[in-house]
Amino acid sequence: MKQFARWFADAVAAGLPEPNAMVLATIGDRPHARTVLLKAHDASGFTFYTNRTSRKGSDLAADSRCCAVFPWYALGRQVTVEGSASPLSMAESEPYYHSREWRSQIGAWASRQSRVLASRAELDDRVAKLERRWPQGTRVPMPDFWGGYLITPDTVEFWQSGGNRLHDRLRYRRAGEAWDIERLSP
Repeated sequence: MKQFARWFADAVAAGLPEPNAMVLATIGDRPHARTVLLKAHDASGFTFYTNRTSRKGSDLAADSRCCAVFPWYALGRQVTVEGSASPLSMAESEPYYHSREWRSQIGAWASRQSRVLASRAELDDRVAKLERRWPQGTRVPMPDFWGGYLITPDTVEFWQSGGNRLHDRLRYRRAGEAWDIERLSP
């Protein structure tokens, strides 16, 4: 996790757009992947937030195994995390929810994430109604269908591009409270 923190700091320092963007893959009736934003990382794992009734939320409720990829192409780096995602409690999720901009909080209520919309107007109408219900400056309660997840990694692979496709790949594998490090062929 210290190595991830160093590489993440490098991605931020390099000015990459959305250095916290990660491609999250889940297992449902088939594999699904989408980009979500990393909001925290520490020794326990990687945290992101979403609508729990979305496809990713449904997938994780059925099978907590997942994979996240940080594609820092401009740096010639990639980090792949494999593990399990567990939902954070309401108390753990609320501080982040209330740190978001007012309109993002309204958006969490308005979006029936991953559901078909008849038109953009349907979403805009929901937003307008919610803005009247909770005008700017009003505390918007966190929806019970929204919250964070912590990905607890089993493996974390660091990929550094190399000339002639001779890349460096180091895989950290959880071994109890410690990590084993393996060098992989490119």
